[in-house]
Formats: sequence, C-alpha cells, structure tokens
Amino acid sequence: MSTAKELVREVLGTQPDDSTYEEIMRELAFDRMVARGLEDVRAGRVIDNEEMQRRIRQWSIAFKMSRIGLS
Repeated sequence: MSTAKELVREVLGTQPDDSTYEEIMRELAFDRMVARGLEDVRAGRVIDNEEMQRRIRQWSIAFKMSRIGLS
C-alpha cells in the first residue's frame, strides 16, 4: 500500500506544470473521494439506487422547508 506522500506525488506527477494550487488541491480531493468510495464498496457500505433516490427526496423536502422557515 502506498503512503500518503507517495499518493500525493503520483497525483502531482499527472498534473500539467502550469497547474494552479486550486487545481492541484481539487485533484487531490477528488482522488481521496474516489479512494474512500472504493473502501466503502469493499467494506459493504453501499445502498441501492432506490434508497438513494428516497434520501435525496427527503433532503430536498427538508431544504425547501428550511428555506421558507418551516424546519
């Protein structure tokens, strides 16, 4: 398994020389999110599409209610 420093070097090596700090940080964050997602899958921490749709509907309703002061 690679160390964090090795992973950062790997991501940096794929970036163009004129990359901004923000672009590099965004790429590092994306790489970490993908790694966490894969770890979740391996550990069985997943939900099906129907459950995700249900959760998104609940979040949407809660957000809309909070915007009009009903939370």
